[in-house]
Amino acid sequence: MTVPRQGNRDRALLLEDVDLADPSFWTLPRSVRLEAFALLRQLDAPARFTTRATSRGGTRSGPGESFYALVKHADVKAASRRPQHFASAPGVTTPEPAGWAKAVFGNSMVNMDGEEHAALRRIISRAFTPRLLAGAEENIGELARRLVDELVAERPDDFMPSAPSRLPLEVICDLMGIPERHRPRISQQIDHASAYVGVRRRGRDRLRVPGRGLRSLARMHLVMAGLARERRRNPTGDLISALVRADVDGQALTSRQLGSFFSLLLVAGVETTRNAIAHGMALLAQHPEQRALLESDFDRYIDGTVDEIVRHSTPIIQFRRTVTDACSLGGRSFRPGEKVVLFYASANRDGSVFTDPDAFDITRNPNPHLGYGGGGPHHCIGAHLARLEMKALFRELVARQGTLGTVGEPQLVDSNFDNRVRSLPFSFNSR
Repeated sequence: MTVPRQGNRDRALLLEDVDLADPSFWTLPRSVRLEAFALLRQLDAPARFTTRATSRGGTRSGPGESFYALVKHADVKAASRRPQHFASAPGVTTPEPAGWAKAVFGNSMVNMDGEEHAALRRIISRAFTPRLLAGAEENIGELARRLVDELVAERPDDFMPSAPSRLPLEVICDLMGIPERHRPRISQQIDHASAYVGVRRRGRDRLRVPGRGLRSLARMHLVMAGLARERRRNPTGDLISALVRADVDGQALTSRQLGSFFSLLLVAGVETTRNAIAHGMALLAQHPEQRALLESDFDRYIDGTVDEIVRHSTPIIQFRRTVTDACSLGGRSFRPGEKVVLFYASANRDGSVFTDPDAFDITRNPNPHLGYGGGGPHHCIGAHLARLEMKALFRELVARQGTLGTVGEPQLVDSNFDNRVRSLPFSFNSR
């Protein structure tokens, strides 16, 4: 990878500089990576990239493994909605989950296809009853008020450990019926499980004992197995009770399926929402005219604000698919077994779909972003919940505009999987 870092560039970025399979590409400033995606979108067909042999301590992805990069909005959307050609199995992340891990922890819903995926999704979808969701919405508003009250009282220097992290965790735990005694440990386990997803380890981190993330998942599964047994005997009206006692064509979730779903809900739901909230705070601070517009009529502009934050920040950068049948897409023919990677971060900046795509505009309409997975059978099942959380928290934050001060530049993690925020400097106005 030869692309010079931002601030020290003596020439324009060239197509031959771009290698999405090189880990060093993901250490470049985000603006340079977005520029690289813009170059790739100009090609007539998806480009092919090949990983190098993995060095000791690196992320294992298989020496010489190739993939095609889907970077255009139309291609990413089409692949998302053609599971008969572009399958989620054996896995949507890199590296793909090992067979033994699936046997021990259960297969995640994001890695399933066809009737196996549809059956599990039916059970989960029907458990989200209108009554349950109405209660969740009321709870989200109350939690947002309490967390922002605490934020103002405690006045932390870093925004990340406070409301944006705590709100989605508390919402999910309340919805599932997780007792308070388990929550601090679960929060730690989420951090351990997701710390190195898509991240190239450096220095001392390369020497860490492997398997910490798996041990964290195992602990979460043990908690869920115990709660599942308890709810089968004594249901309480929470989501765990609904899932383990569901009767959808005679099916309910097993303890292992419940653990796998809970892990997905926590790691995906908490991380993506907290990152979207943090990026939203930074974007509104960087664009005071947009913040003023939101403040002028919150109810009118908040839906557009949430959509534009998700589009502009794209919390999940990519997912992969495996070609199952010979097909064509975006000017290229694919053979069974080949890998394609859906780059949502690129699709959401496609100038053929979005006018002035790099601008942050809360009035953008329409806004057909692919931030929740591009539609199709794997459209994010928690999208509605995430939107409710963002709207509730921003409502409270905007209401405290006289107390909240400046927001600094977000410190990002060099990840090829998610647009993760490590820290967000924060200050308060004088009392």
